[in-house]
Amino acid sequence: MTGYDALHFGKEVSLKIYDRHEIAAGQSRYQIVQQPRHARGSPLLNDRRGDLVLLISGMPVIHIELKKSGVAVSQAYNQIQKYSREGIFTGIFSLIQIFVAMEPAEALYFANPGPDGKFNKDYAFHWADFNNEPVNDWKSFTASVLSIPMAHQLIGFYTVADESDGVLKVMRSYQYYAAHAISDKVAKTDWKNPNRLGGYIWHTTGSGKTMTSFKSAQLIANSKDADKVVFLLDRVELGTQTLQAYRSFAGDGNAVQATEYTAMLIKKLKSTDPADTLIVSSIQKMSKLKDEEDGLKAHDLETMRAKRIVFIIDECHRNTFGDMLIDIKESFSGAVFFGFSGTPIQRENVRKDNTTTDVFGDELHRYSIADGIRDKNVLGFDPYQVLTYRDRDLRQAVALSKAKAANPAEAFANAKKKAVFNSYMNDVPMAGHRDGAGLYQPGIEDHLPNTQYSLAGHHNAVVQDIADNWLTLSQGSKFHAIFATSSVSEAIAYYRLIKVKCPQLNITALFDPHISDEDGGGDPVFKTNGLVEILQDYNQAYGQKFDLGSHANFKQDLAARLAHKVPYIRIEAEPHKRLDLLIVVNQMLTGFDSKWVNTLYLDKLLTYENIIQAFSRTNRLFGPDKPFGTIRYYRKPHTMKRNVAAAVKLYSGDKPIGLFADRLPHNLERVNASFAEISAIFSAAGIQDFMKLPDDLTERAAFAKTFQEFNKVLEAAKIQGFNWEQAIYEGDETNETVALALTQHQYLTLLQRYKELSAGAEGGGGGESIPFEIDSHITEIDTGKIDADYMNSRFDKYLKVLQGGDVQAKEATLAELHRSFSSLSQEEQKIAEIFLHDIQRGDVQIDTHRTFRDYLAVYQAHAKNVQIDKLVALVGVNKAKLVALMNTHVTPANLNEFGRFDDLKATVDQQRAKTYFEGLESKALPLFRVNIRAAKLLQDFIIQGGIVV
Repeated sequence: MTGYDALHFGKEVSLKIYDRHEIAAGQSRYQIVQQPRHARGSPLLNDRRGDLVLLISGMPVIHIELKKSGVAVSQAYNQIQKYSREGIFTGIFSLIQIFVAMEPAEALYFANPGPDGKFNKDYAFHWADFNNEPVNDWKSFTASVLSIPMAHQLIGFYTVADESDGVLKVMRSYQYYAAHAISDKVAKTDWKNPNRLGGYIWHTTGSGKTMTSFKSAQLIANSKDADKVVFLLDRVELGTQTLQAYRSFAGDGNAVQATEYTAMLIKKLKSTDPADTLIVSSIQKMSKLKDEEDGLKAHDLETMRAKRIVFIIDECHRNTFGDMLIDIKESFSGAVFFGFSGTPIQRENVRKDNTTTDVFGDELHRYSIADGIRDKNVLGFDPYQVLTYRDRDLRQAVALSKAKAANPAEAFANAKKKAVFNSYMNDVPMAGHRDGAGLYQPGIEDHLPNTQYSLAGHHNAVVQDIADNWLTLSQGSKFHAIFATSSVSEAIAYYRLIKVKCPQLNITALFDPHISDEDGGGDPVFKTNGLVEILQDYNQAYGQKFDLGSHANFKQDLAARLAHKVPYIRIEAEPHKRLDLLIVVNQMLTGFDSKWVNTLYLDKLLTYENIIQAFSRTNRLFGPDKPFGTIRYYRKPHTMKRNVAAAVKLYSGDKPIGLFADRLPHNLERVNASFAEISAIFSAAGIQDFMKLPDDLTERAAFAKTFQEFNKVLEAAKIQGFNWEQAIYEGDETNETVALALTQHQYLTLLQRYKELSAGAEGGGGGESIPFEIDSHITEIDTGKIDADYMNSRFDKYLKVLQGGDVQAKEATLAELHRSFSSLSQEEQKIAEIFLHDIQRGDVQIDTHRTFRDYLAVYQAHAKNVQIDKLVALVGVNKAKLVALMNTHVTPANLNEFGRFDDLKATVDQQRAKTYFEGLESKALPLFRVNIRAAKLLQDFIIQGGIVV
């Protein structure tokens, strides 16, 4: 053997390609490739050219797609998605980690979802500065994100391969700033300073705090700036969820240690094994590690205290202000503590004289709920006061009680009683308030007895409201809801009532099975009986075997159902396994995440951080079916409205813009305004009844943009109670009324025009991008039956008038039928006109059992057959094979599956095809050119369902 490496022959060789620590140093090399050429992913597709690729040590890691000014950045995003579908990012290009879509005034970045991954625009992010101000200008974005060292850091440190769903995730800018701030603080910590504090991160609920905290912990562990990083949770049941998330994020790179038992926790804390650096535990377990008579051995405690320990505490606004955190701080006085919260405790809602700053240190980064809603990282809220009692009735009850009168007549019979009675009837507000001196002035609801909302009348009214709104709010039980009650006894009472009143719903209830504050002084036997009933019903409904001893497993199971997590990932397709409504007291109102929960029913009084936390169970992103989270509250509704306003002021930085969804009347006004804009666009183009799209691309772009906003608001209005059968709507809390300015048929017509935009946007590669964005969700809305019913009714009316002799009536009815054609595609409109002409000439024998749509289908099939016969005559292709392939409804991606398209091409008569194409181009063509033309013609013909040849 010659030319072999004698030194390494027969040995395992490691090749160092990439080192995330060697940033602008060591062996790292940076290169930029302009217009990289990508080989076609299929013989039927074109070769592709990208715009820019950034290389680290020869590996393509960031792909950048550019668009010129005036072309939406979404077009660059769509182009990347198209390339991915075509199999462009394979081979060495599968190493690409980050995609960037950019035009001069806007840039998006997102992780490569991989060859089998699903592109989701919700995870295409704008970059922002430390203060969360968006960075859109291309130069600023490039300097902030794509320069070295940031680009290398983004690839090496701020992406996470989430094994739970097999998707690569890249951190948002605010997550980067937070993780960097914590790791930087630890790196600069003077471990000899006894008074050191860490700090806290104020990131709104739903902003991805788990990933941020994991990345913070991982950065600290890998930097060796601390010996142990302990992630503490305040809820035992959430420990499993977070542990699973941590392990999914860590992959093979870091071991994440669970601590099921206190002995295991001690062992991990004492260990010197690097694999034991990252630890997940509960604050309850950690607080037990103290030097007491039956506690730890002094040696164990000293061994652990000698280590540099960083504690990261999730949801640090909770019970961490109690004795448990004090115990931990006493046991580990040399540790550094960091807190994460979406609702940090401030002076307005201070607990035990301590704010979050007092306990943890300075705020290191803030991303408030107002920032999250503005950036569309979380949804806004649509809250409703629901009055189960009339205000006047409550006023009178309180007024009589305070006047010490049995009825109004008795109150008016005495001057002193009358003054008191009138004061409560007319002057005292429903909710209390603080006066100018800061003194609290009670409202009517403050004087109500605690039993007022325990009465059967209130309970029945609440359950009736849930039942009345269930289908609309849950979108046909697609989404789930949480119902929070004031005590365990009320939760059980509501559970039993809903079982009777709403037997079609799958429900269960969750509360602490032990003696707790949730009990509200209730009967423990009543509670135990309720728990047993709830578990028996759950076991019977879902085939489980939970009992009081395995109540923690019951919690995990129902949480997985609500969140559609393993083993219930596909549960949306299995209604019998779904959980529609979960009744709780306090649990699951903080820390639990599920994008499938869209409604919160509240029959309890909440304040400040508890309001934001509870509301935020509903605001995880989902898609067009979930434009906001809905909240309906029943108990002391005026007091709750006041509390909501105070919470919003405190936690939005007093910037509640966009925090609450617009009410139905205002949304319908927005629909009307958008419809007026759309009407103006078509009128300016000289098009009546929206019969076709404008020819001018700028007018089409204006229509596309306006219709998207129009449809988004209309979808929200439907969830709020809008339906096409009702024309006029009144506000819940105002007297305003709004009449809709368009009909359902006009909406369906506009929807058809919008779908035709997407047909025009499918152009081939290399051409100029169409200058507007198409929303695939809108193009998938099914309108078939509704517009068919409308046309059929107009057709029947026309046939009846046709039998008579009134010419004017015939013309009016014909015009009405023509207008109904507007909801048809352009091709269908042409065929419909041909059919009408045949009727008018007497060439069609009308069958009363056939609808207009039936005739249209027959004419369409005939027209398609004519084109098929013409194509067969021109190029000699096998008709049976062509028809069979067309009937399978293929796409460009699967056209040649099993070699079926190749098989069809082989039947082409080359001589006939040569004659046809040479006649079209008026010049001789070599055979290989003829074959290319024939393949392209067949592909277009099949994909488009028949074209004119």
